[in-house]
Amino acid sequence: MNASEYPILSQIDTPHQLRQLPLSQLSELCRELRRYELEVLSHVPGHLGSSLGAVELTVALHYVCRTPYDRIVWDVGHQAYGHKILTGRRDRFEMLRQWGGLSGFPLPSESEYDTFPAGHASNSISAALGMAIAAKLKQEERHVVAVIGDGSMTGGLAFEGLNNASSYPNDLLVVVNDNNMSIDANVGGLNKYLVDLNTSHAYNTIRYDLYRGLRQMNLMSDRRKKNIQRINNSVKSLLTQNHSSFFDGLGIRYFGPVDGHDVEHLVETLRRILPMRGPKILHLRTIKGKGYKPAEENATVWHAPGCFDVKTGERIKSERGAHPPKFQDVFGKTLTELAAEDKRIVGITPAMPSGSSLSVMMQAFPERSYDVGIAEAHAVTFSAGMAREGMIPFCVIYSSFLQRAYDQLIHDVALPGYHVVLCIDRAGLVGQDGATHQGAFDLAYLCTIPNMTVAAPMNEHYLRHLMRTAYEGQEGPMAIRYPRGEGSLVDWHCPAELLPIGKGRVLHEGGRIALLSIGTIGVTAEEVRERLLAEGIEVAHYDLIFAKPLDEELITTALERYDRIATLEEGTLIGGVGERIAALAQRQGFRGRMIHFGLPDTFIEQGTVAEQRRYCGIDVDTIYNRIKAELCE
Repeated sequence: MNASEYPILSQIDTPHQLRQLPLSQLSELCRELRRYELEVLSHVPGHLGSSLGAVELTVALHYVCRTPYDRIVWDVGHQAYGHKILTGRRDRFEMLRQWGGLSGFPLPSESEYDTFPAGHASNSISAALGMAIAAKLKQEERHVVAVIGDGSMTGGLAFEGLNNASSYPNDLLVVVNDNNMSIDANVGGLNKYLVDLNTSHAYNTIRYDLYRGLRQMNLMSDRRKKNIQRINNSVKSLLTQNHSSFFDGLGIRYFGPVDGHDVEHLVETLRRILPMRGPKILHLRTIKGKGYKPAEENATVWHAPGCFDVKTGERIKSERGAHPPKFQDVFGKTLTELAAEDKRIVGITPAMPSGSSLSVMMQAFPERSYDVGIAEAHAVTFSAGMAREGMIPFCVIYSSFLQRAYDQLIHDVALPGYHVVLCIDRAGLVGQDGATHQGAFDLAYLCTIPNMTVAAPMNEHYLRHLMRTAYEGQEGPMAIRYPRGEGSLVDWHCPAELLPIGKGRVLHEGGRIALLSIGTIGVTAEEVRERLLAEGIEVAHYDLIFAKPLDEELITTALERYDRIATLEEGTLIGGVGERIAALAQRQGFRGRMIHFGLPDTFIEQGTVAEQRRYCGIDVDTIYNRIKAELCE
């Protein structure tokens, strides 16, 4: 960092140094911080818009709070880049989301200022409430602040935390960073409420003073509460122009809305309300992408824009010839084709219409497309309700986020056997989003659920085939998992065929070893086979297609023909397909040797997918070397 370009920011390595600045310098610090984020993120891709919008809030919180003793709990983490820069990681910010570098999300093992992991939305209030109550129990004068925004208030866990906040003694402050956006536009009644809400500070002050006085006079008995509530409503009517506060109904004092980009006013507001006893809400109005016109004008695109030219706002795309489409785009286009055939087909996503490409169907059939907000559990049960009434829901959810709906999968979908199609995007390794976002576990946990059919396409053609099969090939629930990003076929469009449930396919026979793959790692297996074949070494390859039910007949054929079996999956080895094949082999008395390729029993940190695959030993070179060594023994 050039000190002449960043005279204030370059001198701040810790929040303690930040707190030595006069209040009058904070606005200039915010400008420098925003400019530095733009400079780095223009060539180190990350989540841009959310962090730009939270600059003033970040500075104000660290200026007022005694971090790290006081706790700031960030929701999701898209907002926390400025937080990382101000807490001793400025010089490493160029290594954001890179292998061996900084996580793109708050990570307690990375810094004492990162108080809680933040990758999935809506957990900040519950975690911060636990910290606030613990502080009370330990008699610590510790401030605890939950920062929630980017649509996370649409998640059910946030409401569970809010509902509980008034039940026990705590001094939690919840900052609602309301930018009217998540990745795509926010949806739902709560979002409209936050946009329209305009509750008076005077009302909050009087209400709390009145409540505290009545408590001190022992006038808060149950029989008197009804009359006090009438007084409360009268005061509210006078001071809030008849606007009713949702948060007030939960017994949580509400302050706002406040301009989230006026850093000096934010500091004054925080200083005033942080010492107040009891749980409280500070509602900020901010602009996603604040301070950078292209990001302000198109928040969805600039949520994570990739590399770009800061001066022109032009996004930099690699120039190359024809290349395969992204799997999510194949999903979106195929679903739209199927929906044109059958009016019973509906599309559902929890706040990821553009990322999952459900947006394609939304444009063609808006009346049958539903973005339910950041509410994965609701998305699954909502799908089950539709299926109960004869609709055919295609519910598209990222693998990592589907974990949040595990109970609903079992209780609301699989148990009654409803015809819900789960399209699981971002399955396997996802790259720079890192440990919180890896789609490592879906194969293992889905296969434990009765009535559930689980499949994974090797390429784009088989994604289309499986979507057709899930639509009209069975009556119960079916899950289709596929990875993030590009596939392997430039010529991806083909007739979508009906496949037999639970049947795999033989791609190649020959040699002493058979590769049994599930999903797109089959393309890697083909590369390994071709390299070995070029050296005169034959290898068999079977594409299982279905993880449940497994094609036991096909696997038995491989066990009988070959004395070496290698299983390949881009999912956790523990509880994975390889373990189930090994159990089948043991039952059948297989006396050969088995090798299992998959994800190890650890959380895989950020980096490129290629780096992560090398680390996990499922890249072409590692598999090739192990297979060749096995055959040479």
